[in-house]
Amino acid sequence: MADEEQAPTVTVEEPLDLIKLSLDERIKVKMRNERELKGRLHGYDQHLNMILGDVEETVTTVDIDEETYEEVHKTTKRTIPMLFVRGDGVILVSPPMRAGM
Repeated sequence: MADEEQAPTVTVEEPLDLIKLSLDERIKVKMRNERELKGRLHGYDQHLNMILGDVEETVTTVDIDEETYEEVHKTTKRTIPMLFVRGDGVILVSPPMRAGM
């Protein structure tokens, strides 16, 4: 039987179970206001407040060129050693890619 040959799988019953599996892994967090964070998840709570380490923050702003009236996209990046992320600004959390998922 093919089912018996598969490796045991980790059960994800609730959304926060997936976050729990990502502890001490690098995750991607999409925030409000075109802000994106990539960092190592050190901790979280039920409100999705998170502590991230070795964070790369990317902020994208859109300005209108005064002469051509075209949108100008500007991306700013910075690194932050340790960051507290407030959960009410989180839009999406992307766990690390794993084989078999």
